Amino acid sequence: MRLDIRPLHPLFGAEVVGLDLRHPPTADLTAAIDDAMDRCAVLVLRDQRIDDDQQMAFARALGPLEDTPAVVDVHLQRLKHKEMVDISNLEVDGSILAADDRRRMFNLGNQLWHSDSSFKATPAKYSMLHARVIPPEGGQTEFADMRAAWDALPDRDKQRIEPLVCEHSLLYSRALLGFDTFTEQERRQFAPVPQRLVRRHPGSGRRSLFLASHIGAIQGWLRPEALALVRDLTEHATQREFVYRHVWREHDLVIWDNRCTMHRARPFDDQRYRRDMRRLTLTDCAPTLAQAA
Repeated sequence: MRLDIRPLHPLFGAEVVGLDLRHPPTADLTAAIDDAMDRCAVLVLRDQRIDDDQQMAFARALGPLEDTPAVVDVHLQRLKHKEMVDISNLEVDGSILAADDRRRMFNLGNQLWHSDSSFKATPAKYSMLHARVIPPEGGQTEFADMRAAWDALPDRDKQRIEPLVCEHSLLYSRALLGFDTFTEQERRQFAPVPQRLVRRHPGSGRRSLFLASHIGAIQGWLRPEALALVRDLTEHATQREFVYRHVWREHDLVIWDNRCTMHRARPFDDQRYRRDMRRLTLTDCAPTLAQAA
């Protein structure tokens, strides 16, 4: 199957035209999506008027889903599928979350540059986010191409960082925003895990940086020196030339490859406007240390 693909950025990202995900996905379609993801890393599918069950069916056709979303106050989640992450500012009854709500404070971490589930032993493959209700302004999502960022590094820097292993945890990223009100169970759930700093993308064969705000240490390094390196690499990798900014429309479905991109949400007036977006995340095949470097 050949997809109608229109580039969105000189380096990566594309809009796929003519698909209707209300119909069950075929093997040919999922193979074509995988091929396009290997090349483009971010795909935008406009005007997808699907419900939760249809989004679940499409995601499952692409691979196994994460079954334990990383959220706080699980008992207050409003969506029927436990695999689906509520990327919204909404209470269970549909009202807007209070400014000091713990769930809102935790979700502010999405505004930091990150790769989904890098804090899990086996991190994420694809994520797909569907826009049900969007605010009239703000709330864009930015994506950075970690393959292009790796390619642009000087050879001496590549040699220096290629063997490094970082420690990732939600405890680290939320601490950057001053959020530390985790329960003991959450602290155990979000304990740091090791990940390669440099990965080889299996579909394209390209090297990429594996960065995230979840990094709080580098094995064998003093912590201040480690965090200074991570800061410098993040600044390098998120230069405007490596970044695509997605301006959401209602019913957009955006799919991205966490193995070779970072992303961040941009703020909006979440005490005035409603935003309802729902994400599914596919798990990768193995921990990064078990994959070919």
